[in-house]
Amino acid sequence: MANNLRFQVVEEAFKKSALEVEAPSERPSEYFGKYVFNREKMYKYLPKNVYDKLIDVIDNGARLDRGIADAVAAGMKQWATEMGVTHYTHWFQPLTEGTAEKHDAFVEHDGKGGMMEKFSGKLLVQQEPDASSFPNGGIRNTFEARGYSAWDPTSPVFIIDDTLCIPTIFIAYTGEALDYKAPLLRALHAVGKAAKEVCQYFYDDVTKVQVNLGWEQEYFLVDEGLYSARPDLVMTGRTLMGHESAKNQQMDDHYFGTIPDRVQAFMKDLEIQALELSIPCKTRHNEVAPNQFELAPIFEECNLAVDHNMLLMSLMKKVARKHGFRVLLHEKPFDGINGSGKHNNWSLTAEHASSSEQRSTLLHAPGTTPEENLRFITFIVETLMAVYKHNGLLKASIMSATNAHRLGGNEAPPSIISSFLGTQLSELLDQIERGEKSEVKGKKNMEIDIPQIPDLIVDNTDRNRTSPFAFTGNRFEFRAPGSSVNCASAMIALNSAMAEALQSFKERVDARINAGESKMTAILVTLKEDIKTCKPVRFDGNGYSDEWVKEAARRGLDVEKSCPIIFEHYLDESSVKMFESTKVMNRKELEARNEVKWEMYVKTVQIEARVLGDLAMNHIIPVSTYYQSQLIKNVQGMKSVFAEDKALRLSARNMKLIEEIAERTERIEQLVEELTDARRIANRISDIHQRAIAYHDTVCPKMDAIRKEVDHLEMIVEDGLWTLPKYRELLFIR
Repeated sequence: MANNLRFQVVEEAFKKSALEVEAPSERPSEYFGKYVFNREKMYKYLPKNVYDKLIDVIDNGARLDRGIADAVAAGMKQWATEMGVTHYTHWFQPLTEGTAEKHDAFVEHDGKGGMMEKFSGKLLVQQEPDASSFPNGGIRNTFEARGYSAWDPTSPVFIIDDTLCIPTIFIAYTGEALDYKAPLLRALHAVGKAAKEVCQYFYDDVTKVQVNLGWEQEYFLVDEGLYSARPDLVMTGRTLMGHESAKNQQMDDHYFGTIPDRVQAFMKDLEIQALELSIPCKTRHNEVAPNQFELAPIFEECNLAVDHNMLLMSLMKKVARKHGFRVLLHEKPFDGINGSGKHNNWSLTAEHASSSEQRSTLLHAPGTTPEENLRFITFIVETLMAVYKHNGLLKASIMSATNAHRLGGNEAPPSIISSFLGTQLSELLDQIERGEKSEVKGKKNMEIDIPQIPDLIVDNTDRNRTSPFAFTGNRFEFRAPGSSVNCASAMIALNSAMAEALQSFKERVDARINAGESKMTAILVTLKEDIKTCKPVRFDGNGYSDEWVKEAARRGLDVEKSCPIIFEHYLDESSVKMFESTKVMNRKELEARNEVKWEMYVKTVQIEARVLGDLAMNHIIPVSTYYQSQLIKNVQGMKSVFAEDKALRLSARNMKLIEEIAERTERIEQLVEELTDARRIANRISDIHQRAIAYHDTVCPKMDAIRKEVDHLEMIVEDGLWTLPKYRELLFIR
C-alpha cells in the first residue's frame, strides 16, 4: 500500500528546469501586434476609401456599411494567408465565462471540379452557430438551434496558430443577447452618450467619451505532474481537501520576491506571445501566496481590454503546459492562503477636437481650473450614486460559486460593496454638502473663484485595500471581480449604472436651468443632493470588521452572503428599469441570465460534491483504514512481546490513533451519505432558483464538514501512505 507513485511525481516535478525561451531579435515595440489586423495592416491591405469608412466605424461609432464588407474580407484574407493562415472562426464569449469558436477553411468549389481559397464579406460579417449548445436561460429551446454571430469591427481580428479569429457578438434568432459582448457594447454606448452630454456643461469641444479598463490578472501555477495527481484540481480547479502547509504565506516573503527561474521563463514566453497579439503587458510579479503571480497590462478601451483578458487566459493555459505547469484561475484553489482576483481599474476619458489641437481628459482626475475641478467632483459623485443605487447588482455581477470562497477572507474585499475615497476627497464632499467654503489640507491650499471647489491634490491620502470599489487617484479600482470570470459582467453592470446616474443628473440640472438658475448653481445644488443621497456607500474604515457588517446593514447596503440569493438583484425592479432605460438588456434577457447563473452555480457545486465524495470513499478512507490496520498489528505485536501493563502503556498512543481514525472515517462515511442525500433532494426541486439555494444551504455545509474530517486525517496517517500531493508539495515551485 506504500504510495511510491506520489513521491515519484513530486520528485519529477522538482527536477524540472526552466526552458530556454528564445526572444524575438526585435524590440517589443517592433513585434507588438504581429498577429493582429491593426490599423497599420488595414491601411496596407484595404483600399483607401474602405479604410476610411472602417476607421469611422471604429472611432466614431458610424454604422457599418455592408457594402465594404467584401473589400475588408479580401484584405483580411490576403494578410492572413501571407501569415500561413488556412482557417477562420467567429470568436465569441458565451455565458460560460469562456470563449467559443468553430473553425472553417478558406475553401470553396471553383466550379471546375477543384477548390479555391475564398473568404467573402458575408462570412466575415455574420454566421449561424448552434445557439442551443450554449447556456441561454430558456431563450432558445434545445430543438431551436439557430443563433447568429456578428462581427465586432471595434475589436481587431487576430491570428492564433493557423486560424484567423474574428471577435463577434452572439445573439439568439429572436434577437436577445446570448453572450457578454453584445450587452457590454450597449452599456459602453449608453455611458459614452450620457457622459458626453454631461461633459458639455464644462467643455464645448467634446466629441466622445471612452471607457477605459485596466485589469490585473492574478493566478497560481502548479507543476503539471502534481496537478494530474490531484483529481479535485483536475475536475474542479481547486483543492477540495488539504491541510495547511506548516509554511505558506505567513512570512510575507513571496510578495514582490524573486521570481523562480521556471516561472520567469513561463512569464517571458507568455509576454512575447501576448505582445504579438497586441495585449500590452506591463507588470509581472509574485503575489502574496506561494506559487501565486500577477500580470497586468496598460489600460485600454474597455471592449478591447475585455477581449484581451479572455484571450490572455486562454493563452496562459497553453503556454503553461509548454513549461510543465498548469494555470489555476480559480479564485480560491487552496484553503488558508490568499485567493486570486482580477481588479478592474475603471475610468472615463473625454476626447476633444478643437480647431487648435486634439486632446483627452480623464474625467475622474482633478483639473487645473475651478470648472475642471467641478467636472471632477461631478463624475466622482455620480459614480458614487451609481454604486450606491445598485450596490446589490454590482455584487451580483462579480459573484459566483468560486468567487464566494475568496471574498471577505482577509485577503480580498468583503462582499459588501462600498467605496473608499480617502480623507481629502471625503472631507471635500462633506464641505460641499454643508455649503461651506472648501479647503483641502495637503501639499498646498489655494482659494479659487468657486468656493466650494478648491484645487485638489489627490495623492495625500493612503489606500484602503479592504474597499471593493476604491478611488485611486484618477480612476476607481473595482477589486471584487474574481480571477476566473469575464470582466464584461462587472463592466456591464457598472457602466449601465453610471449611464443611468449621469442621465438623471443631467435631467435634474437641465430642469433647474430651465427654471432660471445659472448653470453653476444648478450643478452645485444637484451635487449637494446626490452627495447626501449616496453618503451611505462611502466608507473609509476596515471592511473586514464585524462592526462594518452591522453598520452597512443599518445604512441599507446589501450584506447578503448566499450566492444564489445575491443573483436575485439582477431582477430587482430598479435593476430592470436601469437596464431597460439604458437599452442594455430587457427583462427577458435578465431573466435568462439569472437562469444561467443559478444553473452554473448548481453544476459547479454538484461537480465538487461528487468529486469530494469519490475522493473521500475511494482514496481517504482506504488509506486511513490501511494505516489503522498497521497500527492494530503494532498493538498486537506489543502484547506478544511485553507484559500486559507495559504493552498497554507503550501502545497507548497507537490505540488513541486507532480510535480517532475509526471515529473520523465513520463520520466521513456518514457525511458522504448525507451529502449524497442532500444532492438528491435538491435535484428533485424543479425551480432552478430554489435548487441553487438548496445546494448552498444543504450541500455546501456537508462538504465543509467532510473536508474538516479529511484534513485531520491527513495529519494522522503516515505520510508515505497518503495518496494525494500535499500543500507543502503543491505550493512551492523549485
